[in-house]
Amino acid sequence: MTAFSRGPGRTERLVLPGVLTAEQAAGTVAGIAAVQRPDGAIPWFRGHHLDPWDHVEAAMALDAAGEHARAEAAYRWLADHQNPDGSWYAAYADGDADEPTDLSRETNFVAYVAVGVWHHYLSTGDDAFLDRMWPTVYAAVEFVLALQQPGGQIGWKRESPEDGGRDVADALLTGSSSIHQALRCALAIAEHREEPQPDWELAVGLLGHAIRHHPERFLDKSRYSMDWYYPVLGGALTGPAAKERIEEHWDDFVVPGLGVRCVLPNPWVTGGESCELALALWVMGESDRAVEILQWIQHLRAENGMYWTGYVFEDEAVWPEELTTWTAGSLLLAVAALGGDEATTAVFGGERLPAGLEPECPCGGSGQGPSACRR
Repeated sequence: MTAFSRGPGRTERLVLPGVLTAEQAAGTVAGIAAVQRPDGAIPWFRGHHLDPWDHVEAAMALDAAGEHARAEAAYRWLADHQNPDGSWYAAYADGDADEPTDLSRETNFVAYVAVGVWHHYLSTGDDAFLDRMWPTVYAAVEFVLALQQPGGQIGWKRESPEDGGRDVADALLTGSSSIHQALRCALAIAEHREEPQPDWELAVGLLGHAIRHHPERFLDKSRYSMDWYYPVLGGALTGPAAKERIEEHWDDFVVPGLGVRCVLPNPWVTGGESCELALALWVMGESDRAVEILQWIQHLRAENGMYWTGYVFEDEAVWPEELTTWTAGSLLLAVAALGGDEATTAVFGGERLPAGLEPECPCGGSGQGPSACRR
């Protein structure tokens, strides 16, 4: 793995007035790079755990900054430590593959490798990389789809062996929305390789339909802001439906001048949720509001260029006192999208991603019919 580079042009697409200067962007990228282990693993921060989803998000931020060798090392870590069933464990101590601390396997964590791999390919044009990672992506998608329910939603996880190792059928709207984006990226990889995956097309169509029309198929986590914006960020809700969803709960979750609440009614704004909402707003074509959100959360920026996870505004206190790679990564990806970075706009904008096949459903698209859509 190459050393971190502060060379000219590395962060030119990560400059955003009121959010990041070129120097500040370089500092944030350097902060993520400093946490990355020599084997490519990117934990939340050194001494904390790595989870596969946030590991990929940080790798994508490195690619957006032109640190392609570091990003590739992160994907190599995933390829080298994938479980035989196509999954990864939910957490590894300090990114040490030999020390998993949570042996459950969460479907949205597993699926997200497809987003990162496609983003890296679009960033580099490296076909050899795509060839090497295809078996990893394929196995991950097959693991995830083994937990898809008849109604399209994706079961949350496979429990750890100590808990019985059973597949949990309960589905999370945020997780399934993230998987929706990941399956579309996986289909894009398959199409690029001229290896059609018709079962995946059916799966993503059924999943998108469930997200759009069948909220009863998901656990009620509406207190969490992620359940509010993720159907938009994951590409399942677009156009007027996306606009209506965001406007409906804007005043509930958005704290002007500070950012986005993580969960109601807690007086706690978080950087990751704020940046993801900004990305969702950009997807909707509302770049001005997206920039405003990113400007608000600069109060979370630390002197070393990293970002605090959150802020309890009633107590005027940073909490928890941790500077996370995924918070910094989400900020860089939102800025990259707003700056027109081609790879980042492609995986989040979704216009060129395969959409899957919409199922025929007795609900007629209203979500009011029988509770099971069949393929």
